[in-house]
Order: sequence, then C-alpha cells, then structure tokens
Amino acid sequence: MSTSVAPTPLADLRLPATEIRCSVHAGFPSPAEDHAGRRIDVIDKLVTHPQATFTMRVRGESMREAGIFDGDVVLVDRAVRPQHGMVVVAVVDGEFTCKQLWKRGSNIKLKAANPTFADITPKDGQTVEVWGVVIAAIKQFPIR
Repeated sequence: MSTSVAPTPLADLRLPATEIRCSVHAGFPSPAEDHAGRRIDVIDKLVTHPQATFTMRVRGESMREAGIFDGDVVLVDRAVRPQHGMVVVAVVDGEFTCKQLWKRGSNIKLKAANPTFADITPKDGQTVEVWGVVIAAIKQFPIR
C-alpha cells in the first residue's frame, strides 16, 4: 500500500449488525443451531482505542500473503506499540505504506508479504516512521 491520502478517523463511525449466536463452518454444513440474534456494534468488537484508530484503503498487492488485498480497508491503531512481526502502516519519505515490521534492537525493516515486492530497509538519511499498527482488514465481496 502506498498513498499520500490522509487517514480517516474512526472515533464516530458505528457499524451496527446482528450477532448470530452460532459458529459457521467453512467445510461441511452443520445442523442448524439456535439462531437467536442480538444487535452488536462491529467496531466495538474490533477497536480498543477509538480515538486513536483510523481507516485507510489499501492500494497495491504487496501484502496479499498476509491476507490484505488491493481495495481492502485496514483499521490502524496508533495507540498500540508496534512490535516485531506486526503488520504496520509506516511513513517512508512522506508516503504511507503497509508492511510487516521486522525489528531487531535498533534495526528495522519493512517486509512485503508478496515475493514480487522488495522489502524496505531504511538507508542513511531516509525518514521512516511507524505510524500505527494494523488491527483488522475489512473486505467487501461482490454481491452480484
């Protein structure tokens, strides 16, 4: 993902949905369970720090093996402390990018999750800031 568009604050966004109290199998169908539902807020289920969480639309295929595809919306939490192995949004020379954080001591690398894309290893004088941690990716499937 690479973009210079500003992130969208999530604090006031609500996504109400009905929670169905059963699991859904992705293999063989299971017998019907009690489908009693209650209203939930999807954002409340995903977001711990609403004032520090932003949405960003992904452009590009560099994170596809991490399950993040072109057009997905990622939720980025700036209150989570970035750690080795986490998927993050970073600012590299003024441009946003989504990559996996590789960190050993003071050395960092931003790793692509697609072998056709190069990792980003900061060079002398290059500005790299880990902006936030990706906590979820939202996909929209075609319904036609």
